Amino acid sequence: MVNTIVDFDKLLRQVKKFVISYYRSYADPRYVYHNVGHTRDVVAAAKQIADHYQLNETDYFAVMTAAWFHDTGYVTGTTEHEEKSAVTAMDFLRGFELDEPILKNITDCILATKLPQAPQNLLQSIICDADLFHFGTSDFERKSKLLRQEFKELHNEDISKNDWRIKSVEMMEAHEYHTDYCRVLLNEGKERNLQLLKDKIEKVEDKKQKQAPAQKATGLAPDDKQIFSGEGNDKQELSKGVETMFRLTSTNHQRLSNMADSKAHIMISVNAIIISLLLSLLLRNIGAHHNQLIPAIMLLTVNLVTIVFSILATRPNISEGTFTQKNIEERDVNLLFFGNFYKMALDDYKAGMVTMIKDNEFLYSSLIIDVYSQGIVLGRKYRLLHIAYNVFMFGLVISVIAFVISASIK
Repeated sequence: MVNTIVDFDKLLRQVKKFVISYYRSYADPRYVYHNVGHTRDVVAAAKQIADHYQLNETDYFAVMTAAWFHDTGYVTGTTEHEEKSAVTAMDFLRGFELDEPILKNITDCILATKLPQAPQNLLQSIICDADLFHFGTSDFERKSKLLRQEFKELHNEDISKNDWRIKSVEMMEAHEYHTDYCRVLLNEGKERNLQLLKDKIEKVEDKKQKQAPAQKATGLAPDDKQIFSGEGNDKQELSKGVETMFRLTSTNHQRLSNMADSKAHIMISVNAIIISLLLSLLLRNIGAHHNQLIPAIMLLTVNLVTIVFSILATRPNISEGTFTQKNIEERDVNLLFFGNFYKMALDDYKAGMVTMIKDNEFLYSSLIIDVYSQGIVLGRKYRLLHIAYNVFMFGLVISVIAFVISASIK
């Protein structure tokens, strides 16, 4: 059997026609998310990613066919729907002259979308990223609402908006895009959507705290009483305000740190791709383009320097990981930072924490030190990222100019 006789474009059109007709035949108003609209979105995303990687004809057909069929199993129930979708695809495709490797690729791509995703090759990575493409787009909130509505309809469970947000945060934090293309294109948008969810969750939690009965505030050391406490109701409100301040500040620092890491990863990925293309396309044929050797070296240098500074921005610094009883007595150790205790025995750490919890001055001082330390780390990260972006921006401009000049010299 020879695959060259197969008209893949024509067969893909037949796949599309069959799947659309299939969804119409099994239409269920409860499926407001997993329907032909979602399938069309996944197909469009798969095409976008596949076009970037310039797949050959058979691989492109396998990915696009898997995208069309990947959720058809939903019409008979959510349980093991990936396996059902693969069976539906094979039932349709068996009548065509397709080699087993192509059919296997299609089946494996469909099964790879099962959560948690664990793709084994590029084709599976493309379909997995296409299936959750919306995590990093502006359409995320709308689709999340549809998915919640569908969940409620199918399971007869009235899950609250906040509980749904919490589940969504857990899922998004456990997820990662598998292709470099989607990491560069979508990670920043995904982090933005994730932070919006966390902000809404935090507002709900703050509202609950305000509505809860006021708790009796504990005293502080004399020098700090005027800062962290007051008298009667004022004392309670001020203590709550301080706790909210620490929580918001820590959350904002974490968000900024995640953004910095995301930006550094973008720089590393983009420059690594440029280096790969430069080495494979230009330097391999440098004999025919000897006049472009100097611009190529300039661009490589820019890419390497940018990568180095991006890595330095994300490279962790680890402390000694120990503290002494004297540190506890003198209140000069921050037990809220793992770098100060990760080598300590559990009993020693518990004793130190109990001491800190009983002493509000020690506790608040540790919180202040923790916030300050986060700020110092953030300052270093963004300073190195600033250098990396400047090197990349100006270096890229100079390198392009050098390429233009070298190309004009004969």
